[in-house]
Amino acid sequence: MDLSTSLGERIRQRRRRAGMSQQQLAHRAELSLGVIRKLEQDRGAARIATLQKVAAALDVTVAWLLDKPAALPSAHAEAGGVQAIRAALTTVDDLVDDGSELTAPMVLAEAKRTVTYLWGAYWSGRFSLLAALLPTVLPQLRATVRAVPAAQRPTAAEALARGLQVAGDTLIHLAHPDAAWFAVREAIRVAEDGGDELLAAVLRSSVSWQLLVGGRYEDASRVALRTASGLEPTGSSSLSQISAYGLLVVAAATATARAGRSAQTDELLAVAGEQADRVGCERSDHQTTFGPAKVLMLAADCHVVQEQYERGLQLTRQLPSEAPLTLTTRARALTDRALCETRLGMDEAAVGTLRAMIAMAPEWLSHQSLPRMIAAELVERQRRVSGSLAAVAAQMGVLA
Repeated sequence: MDLSTSLGERIRQRRRRAGMSQQQLAHRAELSLGVIRKLEQDRGAARIATLQKVAAALDVTVAWLLDKPAALPSAHAEAGGVQAIRAALTTVDDLVDDGSELTAPMVLAEAKRTVTYLWGAYWSGRFSLLAALLPTVLPQLRATVRAVPAAQRPTAAEALARGLQVAGDTLIHLAHPDAAWFAVREAIRVAEDGGDELLAAVLRSSVSWQLLVGGRYEDASRVALRTASGLEPTGSSSLSQISAYGLLVVAAATATARAGRSAQTDELLAVAGEQADRVGCERSDHQTTFGPAKVLMLAADCHVVQEQYERGLQLTRQLPSEAPLTLTTRARALTDRALCETRLGMDEAAVGTLRAMIAMAPEWLSHQSLPRMIAAELVERQRRVSGSLAAVAAQMGVLA
């Protein structure tokens, strides 16, 4: 595995920086000393659950252990980027307000179209485009809230909240969780000035996801379930409410699966499945899809993180090709499928799945850790790497 530093080296460096011996790390992570030694020597495939325990013990994320890119390179400073997004999020305009508007507002219809475009870019995995657009768009959306007539202000606030949400979700993929957290909490605050009662609830699904990515599984499930409890549908509930409720329940399931609570995960997936059947199709009321196919995809994810690879593979194969899922959702499902195939010894199939993923979402893939881990595991098993596997590994940066 030819990465800037290997998984084992990163664990060793972090452990030593924390002043821990291998035995102390093993105790803290509730793993055997042998497992820690194998990890630091890059011997054998690391299980997801093992990486989660080691990451928690070292006070880092799994993404950090796997050397996920933490920056968005750009040849031109003016092209935007993470620091420019941070500057747009941490505005000081209200502290130096002199009565003039430094940023031109949009008309309300343009603001709504712009936010829809941002979400289209997000679900297509076009993070470079978002990094270029968000530093300009966020101040424009704020200016729009200030400029529109009072009657239009709730709608303008909703557009700003959705813009802040896409900024937060993008920053998670770019490995900047602190700025992402600020963005989504600001989105929730702004949404309170809007007229869509479901928007603030759906924004909390982003909070739950951020907590999950950070390894805070208990908090992730608590946020999702507490919010869902206030939306539990009745016979007369709208499809939008049912979708929002189902989205939060399935978000909780992905967290409980990672926390090792299998029985609760199964119960939550069953509830989410019932709501998806009531909806009957894939809906996207708040820029996030929910429906039978989305629940199927996330159910597969839950089985995979619990290392139930045969069941996970079965579910990924059942995902209907005609379902209107976003490009990145399908790419994420292919990641689960490739991992299942790899762990079940279906190396040729796994390589084919990774090739399909590269073709489908190359930019999204460059910011994901798990596909690189899968490719590295496949390479490690081969005495001689050639053909399709060599090409896939090279494209993912696993081979020089």
